[in-house]
Amino acid sequence: MNTRVTINCLATGVPGLDLILGGGLPEFSFNLIAGQPGCGKTTLAHQIMFALATPERPALYFTVMGEPPLKMLRYQQQFDFFDVDALNQRVRYISLSEQALVGDLDRVLERIVEAVATHGPALVFVDSFRSVMTAGETSAPPRKGLQQFVQQLGVLMSTWQATTFLIGEYPSPTDPNPVFAIADGLIWLRQSVQRNSMVRKLEILKMRGQPTLAGMHTFRIGANGITIFSPAAALPATEAAARPDSARVPMGMPALDDMLGGGLPRGYSLLVAGPSGSGKSLLAAAFLAEGVRLGETGVIVAFEQRPNRARSQIVVELIAGGRVGLIDSHDTDLSIDEITYLLMAEIRRLDAKRVVIDSLSGFELALAPTFREDFRESMLRMVTAFSVAGVTVLMTSELEDRYTDLRFSPYGTAFLTDAIIVQRYIELDSRLLRVMAVVKVRASMHSNELRAYTIDADGIHLGERLADQEGLLGGRPTQRRAADASAPAGDAEADAA
Repeated sequence: MNTRVTINCLATGVPGLDLILGGGLPEFSFNLIAGQPGCGKTTLAHQIMFALATPERPALYFTVMGEPPLKMLRYQQQFDFFDVDALNQRVRYISLSEQALVGDLDRVLERIVEAVATHGPALVFVDSFRSVMTAGETSAPPRKGLQQFVQQLGVLMSTWQATTFLIGEYPSPTDPNPVFAIADGLIWLRQSVQRNSMVRKLEILKMRGQPTLAGMHTFRIGANGITIFSPAAALPATEAAARPDSARVPMGMPALDDMLGGGLPRGYSLLVAGPSGSGKSLLAAAFLAEGVRLGETGVIVAFEQRPNRARSQIVVELIAGGRVGLIDSHDTDLSIDEITYLLMAEIRRLDAKRVVIDSLSGFELALAPTFREDFRESMLRMVTAFSVAGVTVLMTSELEDRYTDLRFSPYGTAFLTDAIIVQRYIELDSRLLRVMAVVKVRASMHSNELRAYTIDADGIHLGERLADQEGLLGGRPTQRRAADASAPAGDAEADAA
């Protein structure tokens, strides 16, 4: 008879961490939280401790030479997760500095055993464990003493049925160290400064018995503690919608809906590309307003300008009325995974069906330099996450329009979207005329007309198609009149013009 042991997984209370761990932290596991100074090791340990500690599952937090308990408490209580009422009840602090200063690992181990026997904790933290090991290196022979100490501690923790965390500063996970081999889990935190951006990342190097999510995961330390931003592809969907359904989403401009073949298919991602002043943000505002009119909430991410100016007054009113959520971050060290995390949280809160990202140009500039290198790959994950969630997305992008030469997509992201609308200028009778065209709508019929449009206080007004005698594109007559019939699906699906 084959009996499989069930490992209970503990919810860590750290947003995003349980997903990366493959469902939570294995109970009774022996874990190492490592990284360089200032990367958030102690904060992560405290956040986990206060989330897990209960009267039935108390915690002991041993401090060594890194920081005395009073100093540690002074800083950790600034976080929202800190619970003063838990002190000396379900959470206790014990200092090991006296034993560690002597450099006798046997005395350190005796003190830990004594405290565990007295309080019977289910959670044990030793911070900084690196300090214990450094003190032990003064004994002879140092390596043998360290290895024996680590092995004895690991055996004792397993005997006590306690989930253990050793917190320490280690230069690299590739360095030979007895702790790395004995530990069930290795949680490694990293940080780097790039220009004026601080980028922090977390990696699960090892977690026995768990299907962990591989790779480096960005995180941020805020008032709530640590928040980890999982890759967009791993985020749970709000709806089970693998692909867009047959319904169409009105854009707020009936004439544009006709050009799109009856509106934008629900769940599609649309790129609105055009030069400065062409009305991209106005089109996005009409898209959100039409959704609210039909009873659909929305979310807007603003990077270039806050939607509080006269020409975006309609968006301001929708936000004030709670029908549209706003994500307006001016941090200079953003990642696409973080923006996706914030967006998905706002989508769930409002049960939103429409999302606007204004604009990709500002989005890229807001990213930390290291995240710009994989901009296209990260954008693909984000767009895929929204598609799975059944959300219809409109993204704007700045184009360089020289009237005779149009650089279509400076970010190479046009291929990621299901539909593209281009806005541009043409020269006509010594005037600049705005024109609009639908470049593609994936798997759908759409118009191939060039249509002039105007902008006034009421928004965008789409006019008739350009006549042959009126159409001068870059000072040259157009070669043929725009066809009345719709273009077949997939027509002109190019990333550059």
